Amino acid sequence: MPATIHVVDDDASFRKSIAQLLQVSGYSVALYESAEALLRTPPQPRLGCVLLDIRMPGLSGPELQDRFAQLDLPLPIIFLTGYGTISTSVRAIKAGAEDFLTKPIAKDDLLNAVDRAVERSRVLLAKRERADDLQKHVGMLTPQEHKVFVLVAQGQINKQIAFKLGITERTIKAHRRKVMLKLNAQSLVELVEIAKELGILDVRDDDRGEDGNATA
Repeated sequence: MPATIHVVDDDASFRKSIAQLLQVSGYSVALYESAEALLRTPPQPRLGCVLLDIRMPGLSGPELQDRFAQLDLPLPIIFLTGYGTISTSVRAIKAGAEDFLTKPIAKDDLLNAVDRAVERSRVLLAKRERADDLQKHVGMLTPQEHKVFVLVAQGQINKQIAFKLGITERTIKAHRRKVMLKLNAQSLVELVEIAKELGILDVRDDDRGEDGNATA
């Protein structure tokens, strides 16, 4: 299925010409005359990007960008404007925009920007799928196994975890084996990476026990 480019612009002739260019280039296109029109049926998290005008009646481009962040939509945004300013472009890029283009736009510049945004979309979708898969596996852990998972990822050794949870080291070892199995982790390093990806472990927490060995 081709990537879908969502074009949001209040200029009907511009929407039509952009749509023709993108379709000829192999993209699927969805057209919206306003930000509100897009929000009535928000795009699904699929491969694609958004070409977004800065100034429109109703919600502006940057305001729609903020709504996208709230909805957690993994669609890169390319801003298009005939009224670009340095401050506006800096704000858009800082807020996560993929690119900022000024009208009139050279065909090659537009298509190159779209190609980059679609590749970025591919990366974002892969990360989301990975996170969803990891969440599913973490959901298989028992409450006690989850506690062990977090403490092991933080670098605590079996003896420390056993003392903290009030159970035997033998039980901790059994829980660790089940955690590794359920999360499909082949090593402690992989287990720590999973914790980081899920936001369970802050990078600053990635230390080991005092003896430098978290595998005991």
